[in-house]
This record gives sequence, structure tokens and C-alpha cells, in this order.
Amino acid sequence: MKVLLPPGWAQPKGYANGVTASGRTVFIAGMIGWDGQGVFHSDDFAEQARLALQNVVEVLKEAGGKPEHIMRMTWYVTDKREYLAAGREVGRAFREVIGCYNAAMTAVEVTALMEDRAKVEIECTAIIPE
Repeated sequence: MKVLLPPGWAQPKGYANGVTASGRTVFIAGMIGWDGQGVFHSDDFAEQARLALQNVVEVLKEAGGKPEHIMRMTWYVTDKREYLAAGREVGRAFREVIGCYNAAMTAVEVTALMEDRAKVEIECTAIIPE
């Protein structure tokens, strides 16, 4: 994997502008903050984000992948202000569950997610080296 940073651009905080990699591609559907049985344990944004990230890692593990193989993440959040207010806790969860900030990332505020209690949904694309 190679992080793409054009000359003269400031280093982004918490993500990469772009990445390039080769290998087996894994597409992970949007994961939300419930457990593997579809049960929510918290309505706290940071806790839901942590569980969504853990769910991403579990699905990726089924493909033989690791968090460092994640190339792209898209976060859908139902409340931009709540996301920003939970930034410190979300960052801690990200470091503990994913580790590095090398994925190309996008965050989008949406009016709702399909599950009423869900506050965040995270989808990913990973590339596992051959």
C-alpha cells in the first residue's frame, strides 16, 4: 500500500487523501453499532462507532484480512455535531480497533439510517496483498 499525498499538500489528520494497492479486493457492507446478533447495547455515538469498527474487523477477518488492509472507509452519521463532539472517543476507538489512519476516508451526514437506533454506519473496501 502507498499513501498518496501530492507535493506541497498539508498532511491530513485522521485519514489519507488517497491510497494505492494491489491484491484481493474485499468489499464490506455498511456496519452499524450493534452486535453480531443485531442487538444494540448503547445509544452513545462513540460506543456505536467502536462496535461498528469491530464489526468491520470481524468481517474482514473472515476474508483473511487485517485492519491495515482497509483502503477506503465511508462513514454515514445521523448527526454531524454529535460525531464531532465524540471525536476524542471515536479517535481512541479507531486507534484501538483499526490502528492506523492510512485509509482514504469520507464522512457524510445523512437524515437517517435503516435501523432507527443506528447513529453511524461504516462501509469499507480492503485490499489483501496476494
